[in-house]
Amino acid sequence: MPMFPLGTVLLPGGVLPLQVFEPRYRAMVQHCLAADRRFGVVLIARGYEVGGDDVRTDVGTVAQMMQATEMANGLWFLVAVGTRRLRVRRWLPDDPYPRAEVEEWDDGPEAEPMDSAAYAALVRTARRVLALAAEVGQAAGPATIEVADDPALGTFQLASALPIGPFDRQRILLADGSRARGELLGDLCRDRTEDLEGLLRLRDEDEPQP
Repeated sequence: MPMFPLGTVLLPGGVLPLQVFEPRYRAMVQHCLAADRRFGVVLIARGYEVGGDDVRTDVGTVAQMMQATEMANGLWFLVAVGTRRLRVRRWLPDDPYPRAEVEEWDDGPEAEPMDSAAYAALVRTARRVLALAAEVGQAAGPATIEVADDPALGTFQLASALPIGPFDRQRILLADGSRARGELLGDLCRDRTEDLEGLLRLRDEDEPQP
């Protein structure tokens, strides 16, 4: 599968806008458009996406191109959606662009699902975090985000919207089962709530009193 190592994490159900300018990835886009419009996205754990010499994770997400626009200067604007997790079985030579032998990875049969009550509580907590993030001006999804009724997908959608870093999103991607993802998201939400409420208190203290 063609692969696009990035400094960000695409999760199933997430949306990935891309500007593609490097020649090898422009070649990859043309290949994907002539085939099934799919490519893999993995996180660069160390190094840089431009020029190679990066260290890549071996768990990522299959991306499906939904929009692809080529500009007059050869630059491509893409919008892709994450569909399923993948595991890299073997990296192939980066010729003419990164490629790997992969297997798609769904939750295993022994993975524990998240019950509906716990999932509903998590969604409420996540929306509270998103509202706080908006109040302090941090980039995040809208507090009115609509997520799937099934926590198997919904936990990924929440992780895509929350103001968390790529390595936390990678932890979510690695968690097997919606219960494990939900518990990890709950911990992250509590941490972010404390941080954001602290920022709001500092802002209020700094505001001049009438």
